[in-house]
Amino acid sequence: MGSTLVRQLSNEGYDLTIIESDPEKLESCMELYDVMGVEGNCASMAVLREAGVEDADLLIAMTGHDEINLLSCITAHQMNPKINTVSRLKNPEYSREIASIQGAFSLSMAVNPDFQAAKEISRLIRYPGFLKRETFAKSNTEIVELKVKPESPMDGLSLFNINQTLKCQVLVCAVLRDGKALIPSGDFVLRENDRVFVTGSNENLNTLLRKLGVITHKASSAFIAGGSRIGFYLAKILQSHGISVQILDNKTSRCRELASQLPEATIVEGDASNQKVLDREGIGHSDVFVALTGIDETNILMSLYASQKGVPQVITKLGRAENLRVLDDLPVGSIISPKDLVTNIIVRYVRAKKNKVGAALTMHLIADGNVEAMEFRVNENTLHCNERLKDIRLKSNVLIAGITHKGINEIPTGESSFQTGDTLVIVSGEDRKIEQINDIFE
Repeated sequence: MGSTLVRQLSNEGYDLTIIESDPEKLESCMELYDVMGVEGNCASMAVLREAGVEDADLLIAMTGHDEINLLSCITAHQMNPKINTVSRLKNPEYSREIASIQGAFSLSMAVNPDFQAAKEISRLIRYPGFLKRETFAKSNTEIVELKVKPESPMDGLSLFNINQTLKCQVLVCAVLRDGKALIPSGDFVLRENDRVFVTGSNENLNTLLRKLGVITHKASSAFIAGGSRIGFYLAKILQSHGISVQILDNKTSRCRELASQLPEATIVEGDASNQKVLDREGIGHSDVFVALTGIDETNILMSLYASQKGVPQVITKLGRAENLRVLDDLPVGSIISPKDLVTNIIVRYVRAKKNKVGAALTMHLIADGNVEAMEFRVNENTLHCNERLKDIRLKSNVLIAGITHKGINEIPTGESSFQTGDTLVIVSGEDRKIEQINDIFE
C-alpha cells in the first residue's frame, strides 16, 4: 500500500520522503520514483527528524503494525503540532474505538483497508449484476462496470445508438480495451470483451441489466473462502442484512476465534484450495462465492472453480495490481483490491488538503486505475456556470458524466448546464490530473 501511494502521489508532483526499515525496498522505491528516502524505524524521533517531519505538511503511516503507525503519528505531532497524520489500522478492536482514540493519538484520519474491502464486497453482493459499482458521496450517481459478452446487444453497438437500442438513459464514460483505457466519443463502437464503465440512475441501470439479459436476484447465502479480517468484517455486514454466511479456513485456531466472534455463522476448518473440500461444503449451492485468502493465485483458482460450478456471483480479492491484465478473459467475477480502495481515500484527502476550496468530494480510480472519476461541487468561482455544455470547451480526455441539481441526477447532454450548488461527476484519463473543478476547462 505504501508503494502504491508513493507512485500515485509522486506522479502528481508532491514532495515525498519515504521512511523504510528494509534497505532493499527503500532503494527499489527511490529508483522507481522521484523521492527522498530515509532508512529506519518510522516511530523513532531521530529518524522522523532526519526525514524532515518538523517541516512536513502530512505524515502517512502505512506499516503493517497498527501500534507502530499510531506511535509514529503521536511522535510526529509532538515534533510538529501543525502536521496532519493518516494512519493505517487493521485491528478490529482499534477500528471500533477509532472515534474515541483519534484525538488522543493525534490522528487526522484513520483508514482500515480490510473494513473498506468488506464494505465494497457487501455492496456488490446486495446490489448484484455489475462487476463493480462506484458510488459518489454527495449524489445518487453511480459508475458501474460490465463486460461486453459474446452475442451481447452491446457488441457492435455505437454509443450514439445505445440509449435508443437498449431503451435506457445511460452514459458510457470509459472503456477498457486490450488493456488501454479510452474516454470514448459518440461514434465509438463497442465490441466483445470490452470492459465498459457506465453511469446512470438506479432505474436506468436496472433497465440496462434487463435489456442485456443479466438476471439478478437477492443473495440469501454467501460462501467465504478465507477467514481473514476482511472475511470477519464481511460476515458481520452480511448477517446484518439477513444473508447466511459460511466461512472456510485452514487454521484451527482461527476457526475457533471466528466461531466465538460469529456465533450465527457456519465456520468450517478445511483447505479452500481443495476442490473436494469445496464440493463437500456445497460451493455450488451458494448464491455468492468470495475468495479472500492471502494468496492471489489461490483466490483466482478458487473463483474459476466457483464459476465453473455455476455460482451466480463470484468475487475475487487481489493484493497485487499487476495480476489484473491476466484476468481480463477469465471468469473470476468482480475483483476487489483493498490497496486501491485505501489509496483512493488517502489521495482524495491529500488533494483536499492542498486545495481547500474546490477539491474533489469523492474520487474513484476505474479502468484498472487508468481513469479517475471524481465528484466536485460547483461554487461561485467555478467557470461557465449556466452555459450549455455544447458551448463549453473541455480539455481532451475529460468528460462531465453527471450533474446533480437539488438532489436530482441528470445524464448530461449538449443542452445541459450547471449552476452554483450543483455537483458534477468528472471522468478524466490518466494524462489529466484534475485537482479542482476549473482544471477541466480548456
